[in-house]
Amino acid sequence: MPRALSFPLTPWVAIRGRQPWLPVLPILPRGNTGALMAVSMIRLRKLPGVNRPAIACLWPSRNPGGFNLMLDVGADIKAEADDLLQYAIMGASYARNGLNLTRPRIGLLNVGTEEHKGRAELKEAHDRMAGAAAVGGFDYVGFVEGGDLPSDRVDVIVTDGFTGNIALKTGEGTAKLISDFLRQAFNAGLLSKFAALLAMNSLKRLQKRIDPRRQNGGVFLGLNGTVVKSHGSADATGVAAAISLAHRLAQSGFQARLAARLAEVARAGQDMPDSTAKDGTTE
Repeated sequence: MPRALSFPLTPWVAIRGRQPWLPVLPILPRGNTGALMAVSMIRLRKLPGVNRPAIACLWPSRNPGGFNLMLDVGADIKAEADDLLQYAIMGASYARNGLNLTRPRIGLLNVGTEEHKGRAELKEAHDRMAGAAAVGGFDYVGFVEGGDLPSDRVDVIVTDGFTGNIALKTGEGTAKLISDFLRQAFNAGLLSKFAALLAMNSLKRLQKRIDPRRQNGGVFLGLNGTVVKSHGSADATGVAAAISLAHRLAQSGFQARLAARLAEVARAGQDMPDSTAKDGTTE
């Protein structure tokens, strides 16, 4: 069983040695994400074929399970078409093991759902995801917009780390703003306080649903080991959520399944004929 780690931890101390009793690498309650990713890549190394690891996080949604998955949310501000395809494969594997979705629906975040919109790498990734869906074990729904992040149209949202990190922090700030507005409204007067008392159970359910602390914990995907990074401002509730997530992933055998899926997709890509062969210019 995994042993507990004491807090606070520096990235290097937490990852030292890769002890055999530690199938899940550290939860870092407060610290620099870039530093933790750099040390994780040095000590754990990337999975074969992975160019850029990604950070995945849960996003409250209208789906029956209550959450969507989004990646990358800050591991790397850039992502080429190959990287976005790998994010889709890793995100689908995480959704199968972490969210118990047999065939996750993948969407690629863009400024619109029309195929002619977006940067060149997004258009290329769009075509490649559609072609890799069968071997990757997911359904590709195409481009999605910001309004689809909490929707039931998609299970996994793929984007670059720059866009994903802004979206994540915007969502966290919006959730806090709504909570503050509700608190102000129900403290406006005696009748408002009485109304709050009558609605207490409903308000607690809403707070639990949108509380970003309860979805705390970004998972580093694409490494030879599982690293769960807690939000820098997380309190005890947030750290506990990150520990729980790490435990679930360790028990599920997620890391081995992810590596196997990436290898399978890589083999399938090597077996596909290239464009010149399709045109009949090679034998």
